Amino acid sequence: MDRRSFLATGSLAALAVIDPADVTPRHIDPQIVPYFYQQLNGHYAADMMLGPRDLIGTVTEQYRLIGGLARAAGGPVREELIRVAATYAELAGWLHQDAGQWDTSAYWHGIAQTDAQMIGDVDLVAYTLSNAAHLRSDLGDGRAAVELCQLGLSHPGLSDRIRVNLMQQQAHGHSLLGPESRAEVDSLLDAASRVVEGVDPEIPWGTAARRNAYFFEVQRATCYGRMGLHREAQDIWSVINTGMPPAARRDTGVYLTRQATACAALGEPERAVDLARTSAQVAAETRSARHRKELDVLRKGMRRWTKDTVGHRFEEALRPITV
Repeated sequence: MDRRSFLATGSLAALAVIDPADVTPRHIDPQIVPYFYQQLNGHYAADMMLGPRDLIGTVTEQYRLIGGLARAAGGPVREELIRVAATYAELAGWLHQDAGQWDTSAYWHGIAQTDAQMIGDVDLVAYTLSNAAHLRSDLGDGRAAVELCQLGLSHPGLSDRIRVNLMQQQAHGHSLLGPESRAEVDSLLDAASRVVEGVDPEIPWGTAARRNAYFFEVQRATCYGRMGLHREAQDIWSVINTGMPPAARRDTGVYLTRQATACAALGEPERAVDLARTSAQVAAETRSARHRKELDVLRKGMRRWTKDTVGHRFEEALRPITV
């Protein structure tokens, strides 16, 4: 494997034996910290447009750069660099998760949690737990997601933004436990949507709920779809997918697939095909494994029309990801 391919998979270990010269104390200008946060915001935006694979190498390399600076720095600058490094490790975990590289995703989430524990940042530790819960939900382990969020919420002194992250991820965990969990899902999302009003959207990490105007509608519709509440999910998706900004291309593609799945379950295959056509094109461009997994769920929902004309049209709609 050449170096570029090696870096693109994120396989180059983040932790390695350190050369003594790399830990020699030196002055690190504190202004480097806001620079890396600015870069982080750019990565968040690029992820929504491009998907994970074009960013993995860049983000993991920047984590190593930040980690090296932290080893050389001292005092408050060192602590701030470790904090920003943890947020990069979390993003690396998410990118691998979206790419379907589950083991590597768990590895990066673990690195982020270790960094957070090193500096004793309660919010950051709890944030890593919410992201670990997200991974468990994507793997179908709702009970683990609920328990990880309960652990995070047990930490005293959490900020509102971290409570929001934990509560909405806990709602996803409950949604995997069956439709009888609807009351818990609604209660958690309602509470989180009230708490989010006190969150400053300018904080550079943990504020996704303030950056997407449809954030809680997305969480609710996703949970409803998992629980088989397809009419309720479809009603919400129809609003979301007419108002998503063009820059959120990857996310919009995923949401279109979820809406199509609800349409198929409600006996509306023609509408499902129209939505799938646009969604499949986005999936081919962003190369998100998570998106393709959603399309696999849709394919199962469309099986009853396999031999009909609409079934053939559906397979043609998925051609961008099958060629």
